[in-house]
Amino acid sequence: MAKTRLEKMEENRAKLIAAARKAFAEKGYAASSMDDLTAQAGLTRGALYHNFGDKRGLLAAVVDQIDTGLAERARLKAAAETTKWGALMAEGEAYIEMALEPEVQRIVLLDGPAFLGDPSQWPSQNACLQETHEAVRELIAEGIMKPVDAAAAARLLTGAALNAALWIAADNNPDARLPKAIEAFRTLASGFLSEPLQRMIK
Repeated sequence: MAKTRLEKMEENRAKLIAAARKAFAEKGYAASSMDDLTAQAGLTRGALYHNFGDKRGLLAAVVDQIDTGLAERARLKAAAETTKWGALMAEGEAYIEMALEPEVQRIVLLDGPAFLGDPSQWPSQNACLQETHEAVRELIAEGIMKPVDAAAAARLLTGAALNAALWIAADNNPDARLPKAIEAFRTLASGFLSEPLQRMIK
């Protein structure tokens, strides 16, 4: 059965993203040529322009795919926790830990901000922020977190996790930075807990 035009477009898009993801991880965004990417995918430059506009648009699609996958993996870790606060912390820490992965370091945390701008403005990060906002809102409503502005707290918590990951990725010895980042993230986050709970975890 012949593929529809839409199916063919989706297939071409997937091929280009896969080829770019491999090239960006191995060579970096700047050193990856569009001719090599399209040849690897068995397509033309026209297909790249049609699907992504330009090379930067292709990078955005790759970053979105990886970042969305990271968020899903973090959610799975959070789901294993028995409390809502534990889930929130597990999700933030999981994202920080993923900064040790070479592909994540190079594409999402180094090339992404350098060529796509502020990560907090990426669609994938905004989706994560909305989920954190909802979790924070529930924790405040249940008295687990102090009655602060939920939107502000969510932005600070996601920003802390993201910046910790960026800090780790930029270091020559990221493994040494990880435990420091996790400890600082937990300490910072605990300041949002209601007073009785703060005393319990100290």
